[in-house]
Amino acid sequence: MSSQAAVGSDNPRAKQVIYGLSVFVSLAVAAVIYLVPSTEGARAPSALASVNAALNGAAGCFLVAGFVFVKRRQLDAHRRCMLTAFGLSSLFLVTYLLHHAQVGSVPFQGTGVVRTVYLALLLPHIVLAAVIVPLALFTIYRGWTGRLELHRKVARITLPLWLYVSASGVTIYWMLYHL
Repeated sequence: MSSQAAVGSDNPRAKQVIYGLSVFVSLAVAAVIYLVPSTEGARAPSALASVNAALNGAAGCFLVAGFVFVKRRQLDAHRRCMLTAFGLSSLFLVTYLLHHAQVGSVPFQGTGVVRTVYLALLLPHIVLAAVIVPLALFTIYRGWTGRLELHRKVARITLPLWLYVSASGVTIYWMLYHL
């Protein structure tokens, strides 16, 4: 990564790739959720569902560690943690798609207040999971290309949203299979 903070607009080709990947990911997730038949009444998590939760949780831990490292000005450790978080989140996406291609959407069985809490977590989780794809890609791209001022600017938005998606993903898994 270059240490100089470049200013200006992003490379048009990079924007196309980032937006193209973001649309592809959103369509792939929508396809496996809405086109694969649902497995009504599935109460035990599959191995992939458990792996997904573990990957989500691990990604969240690396995000927090990366934040701590950047605050301490340990930039190499920060970079390694954030790239690890991105790798774990990417692996999560692959296993998530595989899981839902096999089982479809697993409906929440809870009722009453717990269902309201579940849905209150799920709705922003879904929206922010789609939003985080381009945000994470732009954040990494700008850091990688040495555009540090722009990297910091988008990272201030990306980090809390990505942490919410990771933490709420683990919570949703727990509520779906263990309540």
